[in-house]
Amino acid sequence: MRSFDLDGRPAPGEDYNPGEATPPRQAATVILLRGGSERLEVLLVRRTPQARFMGGVWVFPGGAVDAGEGDGERAHRAAALRELEEEASVTVADPDALVKFSRWITPAEVKIRFDTHFFLASLPAGQSVAVDGEECVDFGWFTAQGALDAHRAGDIELVFPTIKHLEQLSAFASESELLAYATGREVQPVQPRVVLEGEVARVLLPGEPGY
Repeated sequence: MRSFDLDGRPAPGEDYNPGEATPPRQAATVILLRGGSERLEVLLVRRTPQARFMGGVWVFPGGAVDAGEGDGERAHRAAALRELEEEASVTVADPDALVKFSRWITPAEVKIRFDTHFFLASLPAGQSVAVDGEECVDFGWFTAQGALDAHRAGDIELVFPTIKHLEQLSAFASESELLAYATGREVQPVQPRVVLEGEVARVLLPGEPGY
């Protein structure tokens, strides 16, 4: 059964797992920002529709930590910077420039699982975004609410963690305001649950009724 329900639809490549939980793979994601003190825009890239996992979905640049990148926080930062360069052709030279924003763990009820650390980073001066046309086939700068509206209109496809992050980001008026909020903040892991109600699956967050 396809189950990881997002706005009433299953996510591409995410299948229900009724048995023993799959250990999550370590991963890192960059929410790339621009706008300074005047506005807040975030970068989304579109994965190729041919991808087995989340094909055609618009996401923040990111991916799994490689074995050679080590363990712990440094490994997540290294992976985040590598993925940003591979998927968006943007180079952030200093890993410490990344601001940790959140940590999401895929529900135990889903077969393909990640323990993903999300970082904020500003678009470096003089750099522009480009995609390789293979792994990622398109990109766009969006306000958080603009991306959510485009998803609801059917113009872009988003998955649950991206939606929830965009909802958080929509509360901030500018890049500067967001970075001031996030810098130095303690990040707690979030692990949603998938709850079956007959043939319908619901995704619940900690603190919601039924979690």
